[in-house]
Amino acid sequence: MTQTPIPAFEDLLAHVAERRAEFTALRHVPRETIEVFRRAGIYRAATPRRFGGDALAPGEFLRVVERISEVDGSAGWVASFGSSAVYLAALPLETLGKLYADGPDVVFAGALFPVQPAERVADGFKVVGRWRFASGCKGADLLGVGIGVGDKASGKPRTAVLRPGQVEIVENWDVVGLEGTGSHDLKVDGAVVPEEWTFVRGGEPSVDEPLYRYPTIAYAAQVLAVVNLGIARAALDDVIRVGAGRTGLTGGPKPADRAHYRIGVAKAEADLRSARAFFYEATDEVYAAIVAGEPATAERSSLLRLAATHAARVGFDVVRAAYGLAGTAAISTSHPLQRYLRDASVVAQHAFLSEGVYDGAGAVLMGATPFPGYV
Repeated sequence: MTQTPIPAFEDLLAHVAERRAEFTALRHVPRETIEVFRRAGIYRAATPRRFGGDALAPGEFLRVVERISEVDGSAGWVASFGSSAVYLAALPLETLGKLYADGPDVVFAGALFPVQPAERVADGFKVVGRWRFASGCKGADLLGVGIGVGDKASGKPRTAVLRPGQVEIVENWDVVGLEGTGSHDLKVDGAVVPEEWTFVRGGEPSVDEPLYRYPTIAYAAQVLAVVNLGIARAALDDVIRVGAGRTGLTGGPKPADRAHYRIGVAKAEADLRSARAFFYEATDEVYAAIVAGEPATAERSSLLRLAATHAARVGFDVVRAAYGLAGTAAISTSHPLQRYLRDASVVAQHAFLSEGVYDGAGAVLMGATPFPGYV
């Protein structure tokens, strides 16, 4: 089992296992579970040490998200946004001091797209619009939305940080998988956000600690991709366990006595472990270079994005292979592979993990120019 730096982690996993059906029924992870995550340290994992946080190395935090995702994909997805403090580190230090005045365990959720225009006013920006896919928004202390006054040189949008009372959550999350993420729309109608409460996503951090020199956009892709490594592990463990212990519905040999089942399990195990090894090798290699004072080059950022996309897609492939091996039993809506299949399909559809990332990574590997915004 993956070792984690989170205290009482087994208690957290037991809570998620007990409540996961509720997450799906509610279409969000409820505040009681968010508080369990908060007490366990999920939301201080990426908070700067200078503000009392843990600023965990990416590999450590990613292993935490992976393990939660083995139990429930939606819970892992929501927990992954404990990494969002790497974005917030681009806020001014004075603002960060106010943000963490009551402690390092701040829950942030955001919906950046579609980026909306914002009017400059005397006190900052007047924000109006509607944004999609605000995962975990119903349990957040702060909410971010994308406004079109960002860094013109890089094309990176600006995020305006608001309190929940300034934002309407439009509950329209009706999807095939990861139902429990509560990725509803956010709507803002004229709230004025001071400029010091905005930041360019992926912009220059105001905090000088190694974690905040790690490639921000690549990390955002990684924390989502690792969810599929966890889901795939759970799916594959299910067919291994079942295959070793029962006969088929027709009374024939148990699956473990069938060559095609053994071959399928072995191939899927090799595929998953290979993708996982590449994922963590790239993560640890890039972070070690940053800790040593080396720059987060375009090549390093691209390697992380490639490893993330590959992990998400291989994870989905492994879940589909497990579903195929499970046979007729897996068509039941109560079968665990139904949930794994639906959840894994949603992870692989995320824009950060699209097939186009292979194109960008290939360009960087060969010294060509990748598509705009890739790195």
